[in-house]
Amino acid sequence: MAEYVLHCFAQSGYSYKVALMLQLAGADWEPRFVDFFNGATRSPEFRETVNEMGEVPVLEHNGLKLVQSGVILDYLAEELGEFGARTEEEAREILRWVLFDNHKLSSYAATLRYLRQFAKTGETPVTAFFEARAKSAFAILDKHLTGRDFVVADRLTTADLSLCGYLFWPDEIGIDLAAYPNMSRWLDRLRAQPGWAPPYALMPGYPLPASA
Repeated sequence: MAEYVLHCFAQSGYSYKVALMLQLAGADWEPRFVDFFNGATRSPEFRETVNEMGEVPVLEHNGLKLVQSGVILDYLAEELGEFGARTEEEAREILRWVLFDNHKLSSYAATLRYLRQFAKTGETPVTAFFEARAKSAFAILDKHLTGRDFVVADRLTTADLSLCGYLFWPDEIGIDLAAYPNMSRWLDRLRAQPGWAPPYALMPGYPLPASA
């Protein structure tokens, strides 16, 4: 078994944040498929033995089971010695953007994508609400990236890895990223990192199982 085991599925942007970090760091890792769309995370067994919160990602390492992508990214920065803060100021700034991402950016973009791509609700007042919130978060990030290569420092950090988790699926989210040129250039910069791969190439479960 690999040193790091990541419970995940291909459509999970939160899982992708962790998978991408492991991949870019050249870590010894392997994905373990969680059949989310057929209810795996809702099963009593999963909640009793994997994650009581009923979510992925879950990272297994050295007898630990870690949940919540922000926590896992922080843990991996320490363990792998890459993509972490070098000063206390950087640490606070990384935390600020990870919290922003989880509360404002990934949360709205992920929900909007789910409604459009998987629940197939069509356009409703709910999708309009989430689209407006996602666009607001995108605009904040785009402005922040003016004149910057990366979000916090002059290098890739866990802030970038957190914020990018859902942004490589613009067609599935349904928002044209051309309106956010700084963010688009930043995503191209991430794509150019040695070892980068898109989410559907890093994690199992794509295309969706036939029974889903």
